[in-house]
Amino acid sequence: MNILFLSIVKFNCIEDKGIYTDLLRQFIAKGHKVYVVSPRERRSNLPTEYVSEAGVNFLRVRVGNITKANLFEKGISMIMIGRLFLKEIKKHFSNVKFDLILYTTPPITFEKVISFIKTMDGAKSYLMLKDIFPQNAIDLKMFSKKGPLYWYFRNKEKKLYQISDYIGCMSPANVKYLLKHNPEISKDIVEVCPNSIEPLNLNLNNEKVIEIRAKYKIPTDRTVFIYGGNLGKPQGIHFIIECLKSNSNNEHIYFVIAGSGTEFNTLKSYFDNAKPVNARLFSQLPKYDYELLVSSCDVGLIFLDQRFTIPNIPSRLLSYMQASLPVLAATDVNTDLKEIIEKGKFGYWCKSGDVTMFNKHVLRLCNPELRKKMGNNARIYLESNFTAEHSYNIIMQHFA
Repeated sequence: MNILFLSIVKFNCIEDKGIYTDLLRQFIAKGHKVYVVSPRERRSNLPTEYVSEAGVNFLRVRVGNITKANLFEKGISMIMIGRLFLKEIKKHFSNVKFDLILYTTPPITFEKVISFIKTMDGAKSYLMLKDIFPQNAIDLKMFSKKGPLYWYFRNKEKKLYQISDYIGCMSPANVKYLLKHNPEISKDIVEVCPNSIEPLNLNLNNEKVIEIRAKYKIPTDRTVFIYGGNLGKPQGIHFIIECLKSNSNNEHIYFVIAGSGTEFNTLKSYFDNAKPVNARLFSQLPKYDYELLVSSCDVGLIFLDQRFTIPNIPSRLLSYMQASLPVLAATDVNTDLKEIIEKGKFGYWCKSGDVTMFNKHVLRLCNPELRKKMGNNARIYLESNFTAEHSYNIIMQHFA
């Protein structure tokens, strides 16, 4: 099959680690031809580029800035991205007949691209739903449900669902939410297709752990809690700061935060002013360096803003599970991440905003025997439920 993959994720190389590259390598390994269309933001000062690398055809389309941009700039770029993608697809892929279109949210503005290819080639379409927009923006009060912006994007969202032959959601709660708020969608086309990876085996011995912690100036005699990933409004940055403050005198633990996003400077201001002695803040690290850092820590952290009404499952969960770390999640009450963690017996959950319960879980996770048991459970659950091969099989059962 000829597979067209559309995403706003930046692709450097098909061998990079990530939920999308890992999945696409499964398609390649099974003999499919893969064509990836991804953005090249204006700030890079690079033109649109079409190259074939390692058997994959990459079309990197010059678009507006969609990351680390203000709401207005990001909104305009998201509106324009579908049109720009379609223009370049017509130019570079006119001789290719696609069998399957894979695409993700965000964004929700690929509807015209997908409609065109379905009409021209008779291709089937599979939406991997990673983000429910515009409701997530409403939850965070980024704009009003009464305004024209909401209705514009809501209309785009519904059209995207309408042209999707199948929709893969991250969790059972995602499926339930989607069908409840979009009753026109047939339940027969909606299924769970979770975030997934090809798990690495980063079994670090004690000597290597000491070496990595020394590199980043992280103590070896404390329980190290790490948060890695996006640092934006969805993470509830002010609650993260509350957790750091409430543990500032705890000599048994250490916090590591590594990432980037619109709220990074808010965290940096706290670190610059408070100068916490048991926490460090890093900007985003290269993927492999980050995976090694995670493997040298003891507990993985997940934060989500308590205002969310949509069920989110952050993909950073997979890095923690890959490293056999227990997970401590502080989220809204609508995500079923709590149920996943409890079912797999690999961590604890508390409601975002509940500093007292967060700290109780922190103390529990200072027990090395408990951490080891939960960490082993995390790895087992990952290999049983969240591998790229698992997601590939879910998608391809419809096209065998």
